[in-house]
Amino acid sequence: MPIHFKKHLIVFTRYPEPGKTKTRLIPLIGAQGAADLQRKMTEHTLSQVKRLSTSRELAVEIRYEGGDKNLMQTWLGQDFEYRPQDSGDLGRRMKRSLEDAFRAGATQAVIIGTDIPDITNGIIQKAFDALKLKNLVLGPAKDGGYYLIGLQKNSLSQAIPDLFTGINWGSGDVIEKTIKIAKKSGLSFTLLDVLKDVDNPEDLMIWERSQHTNTSAFNPDRISIIIPAINEADNIAKTIESIGPGDKKEVIVVDGRSNDDTVGIAKSLGARVITSAPPRARQMNRGAGQATGDVLVFLHADTRLPEKFEDFIFNSFKQPKMVAGAFQLRMDSPMPGLRLIERIANWRSRFLKMPYGDQAIFLSSKLFHNLGGFPDIPIMEDFELVRRLQKQGNIIILPAPVFTSPRRWQNFGILRTTLINQLVIAAYVMGIAPEVIARWYGRSKGVSERR
Repeated sequence: MPIHFKKHLIVFTRYPEPGKTKTRLIPLIGAQGAADLQRKMTEHTLSQVKRLSTSRELAVEIRYEGGDKNLMQTWLGQDFEYRPQDSGDLGRRMKRSLEDAFRAGATQAVIIGTDIPDITNGIIQKAFDALKLKNLVLGPAKDGGYYLIGLQKNSLSQAIPDLFTGINWGSGDVIEKTIKIAKKSGLSFTLLDVLKDVDNPEDLMIWERSQHTNTSAFNPDRISIIIPAINEADNIAKTIESIGPGDKKEVIVVDGRSNDDTVGIAKSLGARVITSAPPRARQMNRGAGQATGDVLVFLHADTRLPEKFEDFIFNSFKQPKMVAGAFQLRMDSPMPGLRLIERIANWRSRFLKMPYGDQAIFLSSKLFHNLGGFPDIPIMEDFELVRRLQKQGNIIILPAPVFTSPRRWQNFGILRTTLINQLVIAAYVMGIAPEVIARWYGRSKGVSERR
């Protein structure tokens, strides 16, 4: 694999040869049926993998058993690297594949299997996001194993060989033993959602359910408006009041440890208030986890929604291939220079399909969670979420504007603020760590890094 790839995704699978794959299912569906199921599940998993970023940061490698490289390429195409799995038990094979990835230049490496129908590109992306902060990430399987394991390169010497030796890979306590080893080794770790694998006859319903196609249109009838806030006592009332009453709307304010009256004002206006440590991405993910609506709207605490915004949102989901949306931007100020900022923002949103967080981004709750939510980074979380959404379908920009506070532009100047914003975007696209950008952003504005 090319040495410049920093993230490696390794997919463990088997060539679908009848009689040699999914053998526990043969008594029920026959040797050919078991091979066909192996083929379909592998193709399903790779369809999710292909939705991940195709940037230079990610390499995808297929580690296979059975068949050969030509057969694998004929089956799955030329888009991936192919290597046979090593000999030995599962632990030895995973250990060797991780070592190879790190020798090839990876700083993060994740292994997944192909027998988890409910795995999504969002879950895989969430694993890589977790490795920015943790040494180890695990995806627990319902049967006591795991469907995903990922490591940072600097954790390799601590984790290997302990993580992959002395474990009975067919037992129901694999994940439990792996967590104990991680704790003993001093590795920090994250656990993803528990998913079910397809290995035994009784598991077939999991695959059948995942493949059931619901042809009815998505008709949302309840909206959750999630407002991350820190010390927004001067703005939160107008923001909540712009939402208005209605039994199809819920307002969740996620307070980041304010020391003013933000919480009291929000509660007095009927909002549900929960707490979460910053940054804003973490606050919004916390709010989304508590939301009951089938549509999520992420609203900044200094931004007001237009009248009948819910009608605009509900109607937008009737458009073909629509996956998410946002509103046009309007600055709540008569300053002439801000009209140019508005025009640029609305042009970017309409033609590049790249709205920012101050435009009240909305999408279905199901898609948000499938994508893994906002990445847990201190800055550019809205930019990254929109980039992922662009790969899913059409992003709608509604004709009605939200009204947002011009305080950043007024406090630091239009030219300076614009320049800083563009430098932040450029730095992120170039691959500079979000933590570094956030520190620079805070110093450049003379403000706290909390957003």
